[in-house]
Amino acid sequence: QVQLVESGGGLVQTGGSLRLSCVVSGRTFSFSDYAMGWFRQAPGKEREYVGAISWNGGNTYYEDPVKGRFTISRDNAKNTVYLEMNSLKPEDTAVYYCNVVTFWGSDYSIQYDTWGQGTRVTVSS
Repeated sequence: QVQLVESGGGLVQTGGSLRLSCVVSGRTFSFSDYAMGWFRQAPGKEREYVGAISWNGGNTYYEDPVKGRFTISRDNAKNTVYLEMNSLKPEDTAVYYCNVVTFWGSDYSIQYDTWGQGTRVTVSS
């Protein structure tokens, strides 16, 4: 139903920054109608929620480990959601994914049972 393509990952030193992008497409999917979330999966760990943004970008939510360092934004004209990551730490090393969510806050659900390939972020110490 939707296709999710993440990009922008790479290798960065502790304290560095990266900006991830996620382009969303689907034949009948209206990007501007939905909240979007970011998730990450570290080696050997389960996928975890990073945060989300409301349909119009007016509200954002962040989990405690990234609060104050990460910023989520979106461009509805480009069907794209972004994750700006600053002050990166080795514990931020993970594959990062985006997905459509039902709500932009902590009480969310995944809208579609599909995931992109993710984009790998490695933070060296």
